[in-house]
Amino acid sequence: MNIWTQRSIELANQHDYLDQLFKVYPLSANEKRDLSNDVVEKLKALLQTRDSKGLINLLLDQVKGNGDEKHPFPIKYSYVSYLKNDRSAIERNPKTVERIASYLYEMGLAGILEKTSAPKETNRQMGQLFKNYIDQATLGLKVTKDEMSFLNSEEDIIFNCSDSQGEDFAKRVLGYQRDKGLDFIAKVKETYIIGETKFLTDFGGHQNAQLNDAIDTLTSSIQSTSFHVKKIAILDGVCYIKSGSKMYKEITSFSDDTVVLSATLLREFLGSL
Repeated sequence: MNIWTQRSIELANQHDYLDQLFKVYPLSANEKRDLSNDVVEKLKALLQTRDSKGLINLLLDQVKGNGDEKHPFPIKYSYVSYLKNDRSAIERNPKTVERIASYLYEMGLAGILEKTSAPKETNRQMGQLFKNYIDQATLGLKVTKDEMSFLNSEEDIIFNCSDSQGEDFAKRVLGYQRDKGLDFIAKVKETYIIGETKFLTDFGGHQNAQLNDAIDTLTSSIQSTSFHVKKIAILDGVCYIKSGSKMYKEITSFSDDTVVLSATLLREFLGSL
């Protein structure tokens, strides 16, 4: 097990880990996401006329914002995702449409507004909160969002770009092989550091998948490149609790040269390179 993983476990189990972590992920209670007055009026009219196709289309229009969930669909129903991704299926599947609409009519306007205005889940904030933390330059390195400034810098520097920009840069320049965005790219001396960040809030299910996602990046191959590239996994949350969990077993099974660490130790790690 790597020394930085050991230190992360010690921090989480013996010190004020969560108090320190709040500096990286300053979570707050989420505000409701109210629909606009115009959409509410359209909803009222569609419910009154029982226009099932129009009702479902309108609610699906509210689901996606700029790369993130804008308003959740008011019911959890497996066929909704299909309709969201193929609107033409609404015309071809009248029985399914009426079945979904019947649940919406039963909910009524008040029920629909309550569900579509539900606060955003905290785990959807994590990536941006980490980016904001990097932008504060608290890691002791210069920060840029410009690729050429990053490449040409003679100082230690962090490239704090979007995940997709990070993936594109790492593939073109560093020989990165995964079709997956990167949360963290830095250059310290002659070493490029790349990795993903995850805040694992609970055990099992989706959170195990999140851990596996970070591990896949950590263990992915790098094509031949003239640069020295080091992969890391910046993990936080329940994975450091000493237990028999799959997460704990996973992060403690790696060799000494595989770096898994808490974001709270990232500054010290970069300073050690």
